[in-house]
Amino acid sequence: MESNSSAAAVGTAGRIPRTYRAVMAVAGPIVRWWGRLEVEGLDTLPMRGAVILPANHDSAWDPVVIAFAARRRRQIQALAKASLWKNPLLRRVLDGMGQIPVRRGEADMDALDAAVQCLSAGGCLGIFPEGSRSQGRQLRARSGVGRLAQSVPEARIVCAAVSGTVDIARFPRRPRLKVTFFEPTPSSPSESALKLAVRLTAELRAVAPVAVAGRPE
Repeated sequence: MESNSSAAAVGTAGRIPRTYRAVMAVAGPIVRWWGRLEVEGLDTLPMRGAVILPANHDSAWDPVVIAFAARRRRQIQALAKASLWKNPLLRRVLDGMGQIPVRRGEADMDALDAAVQCLSAGGCLGIFPEGSRSQGRQLRARSGVGRLAQSVPEARIVCAAVSGTVDIARFPRRPRLKVTFFEPTPSSPSESALKLAVRLTAELRAVAPVAVAGRPE
């Protein structure tokens, strides 16, 4: 099994790992120039302290684009599918960036523990409530983000709605990338983990509807 031993992010620019900074530097020309990235609501993202960052997921580029959009304020540790760690080179990059492997389709308590550790250390944790890429479908929300919010109640929740990423590979047409950070509707004490996940997903999709690769906007 892949290790969940990544060090927790601390959210201060001086302590961001070199691998993380290197990936942001490599992604910069694609995301900022080719993708014409537009960022809204960045001030909503706290520069320190525990943050749960749920996001919609339509493209493999989503984690990189969101991380680049947030780079001036936070390092984001993201929960990513464990199968990515099977590639030795990619495993080194993901570990160097502080990402957390999670096994899909099962209750991965190791991943949950690593995520809670990240938040307890004041990190910023990225998570896709839908669990995987939409591939043009409306997916049901999974309870993981709600369980994290219940486990670390002091963590703030800031949503990241990302759009345009499915068009990055549509050369020579240039995409228009956009990341919108916003605070969701406040939760009530009686809201279950699943209901919170469903609501967050609905609020994200209200800003960034499901997109299908290869189709015009």
